[in-house]
Amino acid sequence: MRCPGLDSARLQYVPLSLAHLSQEYVDWLNNPDVNRFLETGGNYSIEMLRKFLEDVEKKNILFWAIHLKTNGLHIGNIKIDPINERHGTAEYGILMGRVSEWGKGYGKEASECVINYCFDILKLRKITLGVVLDNVAAVKLYKGIGFKVEGHYKKHGLYDGKYCDVLRMARFNPIFSYDDQ
Repeated sequence: MRCPGLDSARLQYVPLSLAHLSQEYVDWLNNPDVNRFLETGGNYSIEMLRKFLEDVEKKNILFWAIHLKTNGLHIGNIKIDPINERHGTAEYGILMGRVSEWGKGYGKEASECVINYCFDILKLRKITLGVVLDNVAAVKLYKGIGFKVEGHYKKHGLYDGKYCDVLRMARFNPIFSYDDQ
């Protein structure tokens, strides 16, 4: 599945590639405010990011860089991977790396655009995600765009120096009707 370019009111979504290699991107990944709830956890180098981006380019996945339309600034990434075509499900992830752009609604806008693409164009049935319960802003975002908690894992992972609970959340495509939604 080829990753198409997309756009929304204020944002453009460009397939993530080596063109996004920059020290600023490395700095996001090493910023404790950005990475405190990520699996990667920092300690990136430009060479590590280069290898990651080369790997992304080789894969057939939906992985976008989020850019501001006004000035082309790369502010984060969003992906849908993996996709299970048999079950019609996919896993969602987002990274808003540019801290100066936090709190402006870009995460919500990007999430809604990509999820709508997955539901309307790809006809996916269900999108899932995992989120650390202590990541209050992310939990609020996901609930606000229609994700529901399906599981609560106690002391599941080590984040920000402590063992934290992790929520598994899901959102169903509204074209599918389920009595228990």
